[in-house]
Amino acid sequence: MTDPAFDLTDLRLSLDGNAGRVDILHGITLRIARGETVGMVGPSGSGKSSLLMLMGGLESPTGGQITALGQRLDTMDEDSLARFRRDHMGVVFQSFHLIPTMTALENVATPLELAGARDAFARAEAELKAVGLADRAGHYPAQLSGGEQQRVALARAVAPRPDILLADEPTGNLDEANGTAIVDLLFDLRDRHGATLVLVTHSPSLAARCDRVIRLRDGRIDAARDAA
Repeated sequence: MTDPAFDLTDLRLSLDGNAGRVDILHGITLRIARGETVGMVGPSGSGKSSLLMLMGGLESPTGGQITALGQRLDTMDEDSLARFRRDHMGVVFQSFHLIPTMTALENVATPLELAGARDAFARAEAELKAVGLADRAGHYPAQLSGGEQQRVALARAVAPRPDILLADEPTGNLDEANGTAIVDLLFDLRDRHGATLVLVTHSPSLAARCDRVIRLRDGRIDAARDAA
């Protein structure tokens, strides 16, 4: 049997704050199949983004197990996690996290170069064309609108053709028109590359486009249902 994209068992996260130790996630158990699209919803502070950070190996759990593509993330060191993300994951954040001193083309090509792709710039050009930014490849982030910057971030995430796409409120800093365009692109790119997509959102209509919706509340899975 093919390993699932994610297999989470009793996953817990606690962080130390000014007021003492705070429990963020309380025993999350969840399996996500390869190629599945999952929307994670819930009120602010419910643990959605924290769970996504754990799934991306960007935060370490304080308990439980997290397996991605058959590999235990919770037992990897930082270097191993970085290599795993490089080889298997694309991540899109609410804040675009583009490198300000690099052009759009360079921002997209950089992870490909780090992965050793000889055709990094050709592939970066193709992905920028796919998100409608072929004519903006030479522009720096400060010269691009918010919607254009998020398109560059999307192109960068999918250029390495990852097995998994993680998106944390990718439309949160955009107006409705740009947000709708980014969502359409996200699903188009996901379909083109066949990746597993896990999407954190406050938008019920966006979540409903996924195969399954996971609702979190107070650090626990409140309900899981198939999207209508």
